[in-house]
Amino acid sequence: MRKSALLLLCIPLALAACGPRGIQAPDTYDVSGSLGGSWGNDPRLRLALVGAGFPEVVTNNSNLAQNVVSTGINSWNFGVDLPNVPGVAGVYQVVAYNDANNNASLDGTEVDSVARNQQWLIYSQVGGNVPATRFTPEMNVTQGWNLYDRREAISTTNPRPGQKVTGYDLSR
Repeated sequence: MRKSALLLLCIPLALAACGPRGIQAPDTYDVSGSLGGSWGNDPRLRLALVGAGFPEVVTNNSNLAQNVVSTGINSWNFGVDLPNVPGVAGVYQVVAYNDANNNASLDGTEVDSVARNQQWLIYSQVGGNVPATRFTPEMNVTQGWNLYDRREAISTTNPRPGQKVTGYDLSR
């Protein structure tokens, strides 16, 4: 009887572990950093993964696990999870925006006020050489997510594998 009761207790715990991820501290997400700039009074800050896939597919996805936490006046920390496999291989950025209409989507009226940086997230289904795009030069990447910093020259460490990215600071 005792073994049966213990087994029944474990079932809900196992099912709970399979559920969606609850809100976590920003640094526990795949991509984390700080966010700065004036957003007006009571902004509804959200994050979106935007970019272009190969050959010409545009991505705008703000339906990602994320958290934005105020750290003072015009200062926040954020974290966002990347999709395990995006819709297509491509070049992406995480951007922050004020979701003025509170619909959890980066709309055309909100695009002009995004916060971004000079770092690109590149997803490749296979490792190897990636041809130049409108946004990036030709480079060598690993399979999965890679981080390319446009402020630095292409090297053996740029781009680098991007499974966990910290210091992905955004400003506007």
